[in-house]
Amino acid sequence: MVRLIIVGLVLALSAVPAGAQVEQIFKGLGSGQPGSPSNAKVVSGLKEALQIGAENTVNLTGRTDGYFGNPAIKIPMPDKLRTVERGMRAVGFGSQVDEFVLSMNRAAERAAPFAKQIFWDAITEMSFDDARKILSGSDTAATDYFKSRTSDKLATAFRPVVESSMNEVGATRKYKEMIGQYKDIPFVKNVTVDIDKYVVTKALDGLFHVLGDEERKIRTNPTARVTDLLKEVFGK
Repeated sequence: MVRLIIVGLVLALSAVPAGAQVEQIFKGLGSGQPGSPSNAKVVSGLKEALQIGAENTVNLTGRTDGYFGNPAIKIPMPDKLRTVERGMRAVGFGSQVDEFVLSMNRAAERAAPFAKQIFWDAITEMSFDDARKILSGSDTAATDYFKSRTSDKLATAFRPVVESSMNEVGATRKYKEMIGQYKDIPFVKNVTVDIDKYVVTKALDGLFHVLGDEERKIRTNPTARVTDLLKEVFGK
């Protein structure tokens, strides 16, 4: 997002020191120069880009195999259960392990759509100062903004959805069965994990990972200007 705006809007400022460029964008664009978007339009364009990035993120993660089919965010067996996994596979219960891993990812995929409204609320609440910081920030400044504003709300919203989904897709049952079978193996140590909390945490990690990818894409890919406002603001 930053680059799309800066590359399009700051070409005329290329001789200005980098630290002053964003200031000139916000102070100068509304000066009435022909073809220059107003300050308000620049911020509106940024918010629209954020909405598109957030919606793309939810669509990518909230579909079948949105997590399970993406190696970058696929939810693996919890570290505390690695010994359980090895023990189960060693005695021929690998398919049960695979089913459990799949069910965790399915639960995350069901929870992901609930992030959309929370993301959009954060965008609506964005101040002019927030927009300036995002414009002049790092390649993941918008993602960092979402993390700071939405993580707690997302965790609260995801927990009941994950718990319900874990029951519906059979993850809770599969977990209990897997642990029960593991305990039958001689000389193994007892292990326990808050599996719902684990899935919520990993689901959010995956969500922000994809959001970061979407942010970078919007920054660098001109074809991401999919609305008239984005074309006007980012195309200048």
